[in-house]
Amino acid sequence: MESKSTYQILAYYFYTRIPDAEEFTQHHLKYCIELGIVGRIYLAHEGINGTISGTKQQCAVYMDDLKSDPRFEGVNFKIDEVENPAFNRIHVRYKKELVYSGLKYIDPNKRTGKHLRGDQVQEMMNMEDVILLDVRSNYETRLGRFKNALTLDIENFREFPEKVKELENLKDKKIITYCTGGIKCEKASAYLLENGFNDVYQMHNGIIGYAQDTGGKDFEGVLYVFDGRVSVPINTVNPVLIAKCKKCGDATDRNLNCANVDCNEQFNMCEKCSEVMEGCCSEECTHAPGKREYNGTGFYSKPPVAIAMLNGKLDS
Repeated sequence: MESKSTYQILAYYFYTRIPDAEEFTQHHLKYCIELGIVGRIYLAHEGINGTISGTKQQCAVYMDDLKSDPRFEGVNFKIDEVENPAFNRIHVRYKKELVYSGLKYIDPNKRTGKHLRGDQVQEMMNMEDVILLDVRSNYETRLGRFKNALTLDIENFREFPEKVKELENLKDKKIITYCTGGIKCEKASAYLLENGFNDVYQMHNGIIGYAQDTGGKDFEGVLYVFDGRVSVPINTVNPVLIAKCKKCGDATDRNLNCANVDCNEQFNMCEKCSEVMEGCCSEECTHAPGKREYNGTGFYSKPPVAIAMLNGKLDS
């Protein structure tokens, strides 16, 4: 049995040309199964994006092996120590874009916003001519965001280009984009530059990198993460909760997917009310035929896909 903190979570992305991305996806899945790691990895012709979990030894082997491939030698891993794996299976999938935005023509290796370390962001973030722009989805920003940041009411990143039209009055400002780990900002900042925003930056390694550099000062709430933890506290300097329980209105650090699979709404609810509501967002959903058994977290794994992928049956 593994002892406490012998597991790690690796979050990473890397924009690089992968001409044989679909074939590489199949090989990479087989490799991950043999290594024994779990998590989600997305591959596209433009690069790789993953969050995986395993023992420290498994993660060390994975990082060394990926970096040994010339296509990925510059990849940077963000590492968290955890007590248990954050996933229960491995999911490796080919996608047309790493993060769907409709901006496939943008190559972050050619042009993107200037990267800022956490301490550099701290120096700039309270200046009058600086805008901290959160490019994440609304269910993420409800749970946590930077103090005084500008958030966009979007359900997914593909809505970002349309939202930029509402930011015309900010073209004379210094814009610092941020997201969870940095991948969305590569294209978001590039798109802003393409549309006449001349002074554009991005938070290097996203909120995760900022927290590692600074202790997370002035990030209000908790960080939404795309694994079994659902949310993690990252501000050790001046933490505060901003999300409100959907039922009782109390402050909470919890985000759930509705236990009714036909609803699956993302919402905030405290632990006590979650138990009463059996993980559902409404009374109606508690009686729905598609209601799953509440698992105490509100995070539900997707059905297994490994066999379909190994047989080459997964849609791209």
